[in-house]
Amino acid sequence: MIEHAPEMAAFVRVVDLHGFSAAAPTLGLSPSAVSKLVTRLETRLGVRLLQRTTRALHLTAEGEVFYTAARRLVGELEALESMIAGRSGTPSGVLRVTTSLAFSTHQLAPVLSEFLDRHPMLSVELLPTDRVVDMVEEGIDIAIRIGRLADTSFMARKIGEDKRLVCASPAYLARHGTPRRPEDLARHNCLVARDRTHLNKWPFKVDGKVVEVEVGGRAAVTEGETQMQLALQGVGIVRVTRLTLAQAVREGRLVPLLQEFSAEEPVAIHAVYPHRRHLAPKVPAFVNFLIEKFTPPPWEI
Repeated sequence: MIEHAPEMAAFVRVVDLHGFSAAAPTLGLSPSAVSKLVTRLETRLGVRLLQRTTRALHLTAEGEVFYTAARRLVGELEALESMIAGRSGTPSGVLRVTTSLAFSTHQLAPVLSEFLDRHPMLSVELLPTDRVVDMVEEGIDIAIRIGRLADTSFMARKIGEDKRLVCASPAYLARHGTPRRPEDLARHNCLVARDRTHLNKWPFKVDGKVVEVEVGGRAAVTEGETQMQLALQGVGIVRVTRLTLAQAVREGRLVPLLQEFSAEEPVAIHAVYPHRRHLAPKVPAFVNFLIEKFTPPPWEI
């Protein structure tokens, strides 16, 4: 049975992840190589285990029976390998982490050296991006995601929450004055979002009711990090997350505005990782570190 373990493991991973392309990165193989392993398994058994269509894979009756037993055997082999290799206690290898550019720059980078010092057998690949990453396709171990989670097939641990803040630099306010009420923003240059135009409707609570003030300005930007840099230069008023602004506010480089009218709702921040029976120690080690460092959130103002 041992010599056929790669075929069985490939089959189980394809079923677990609903496809050859999704399973391939987790096995370190190409999709075609994974397909060949499963075909070889079917040939050796003399039965078809999967019904393949252009849009989906389905287990045959024989495949259902084989998968149930194979899942247990593969799990036992993985557990044995982890125990023998000593992986059950010592985080090691490469940890691939993706998160937003803002979270990476302002929150993760300042504490990453401490995590590496604690785990000398571990290295980290950090992939900051504001696009939604396919974790399985790109071989990501952990994604730090802000806002509603769209995929419930992954495990998620909450590491904090955040909300947006309206700010401007002292230089901008000295030149243009300080808005006292939300409607005053119509007379100011606000830094607006270029692609996600819904972010240009800023919520405020006025006379007990939530109203949205649509703002405008001369600079439209695709992401919050650049908006903050422009605000620091005195270009205009900005509304971005506290995790981006907190340090600049503490240092007096940005001044919070209209806080008494705030109607911002907090959004959750989660560490997301694939649901696997046997997680490599590097994953829970990093998740627990995040919870330790961000409880309470250092971006609270």
